[in-house]
Amino acid sequence: MKAVILAGGLGTRLRPLTNDKPKPMLPVGEKPILEHLINWTKKGGVKSIVLCVSYLRKTIEEYFEEGEKFGVKIEYAISDKPLATAGQLKTAEEFIDNDFVCMYGDSIFNFNLKNMIKQHSTKKSFITMGLNEYKTNLPYGIIETSKNGRVKNWNEKPEIKANVNMGCYIMNSKIFDLIPKNKSYGMDDAIKKAMKQNEKVDSFITKKGFTDIGNKESYKKACDEYDKKSGKIRNE
Repeated sequence: MKAVILAGGLGTRLRPLTNDKPKPMLPVGEKPILEHLINWTKKGGVKSIVLCVSYLRKTIEEYFEEGEKFGVKIEYAISDKPLATAGQLKTAEEFIDNDFVCMYGDSIFNFNLKNMIKQHSTKKSFITMGLNEYKTNLPYGIIETSKNGRVKNWNEKPEIKANVNMGCYIMNSKIFDLIPKNKSYGMDDAIKKAMKQNEKVDSFITKKGFTDIGNKESYKKACDEYDKKSGKIRNE
């Protein structure tokens, strides 16, 4: 099995940090985000990786080369413009001929990839979506009312839970048939199309092992958490 890592985004929400380096190359601890992902993928038993690159791609290619020093084999799928998530995945089609792992290059994972792969295989799924159980407290009191407007209950700042998309999937290679070529196309559009065609889309849910790095605040939080685990203190 191969893994495809989408690493071609512009990282606009992290500017100016991404003015001269792609977001997957931002450091968390002493390693770039992408190196954390590659190490985790290797730990999960997948050692053949396709990096989908575009923005400032030479920075990635020169650092990882063919993957030998990281204990993996790396190939590159190149696009000359942003194509959104599924559009970027489409560029890797020529490298894939079987089920594969797909992940976004701007998160750090630490759940059991082997278990996710095993579940996907056992269930014979078309797509398995990695989901994270997310909890948050609403900042308001929630008031329940009856149809005639009478107040029935007051729940002050309740905790809500939802399963959110982590951006880690296991997919059947036929997913490429659902994605237009050389066009900006979202992963949500591709998966909704698969569901509309009654393909089997399953989920793998984890309560931990997911760190999203979408903006400056979440990036700082990821760095602080990593340094805390490593026993280091970050300089402000």
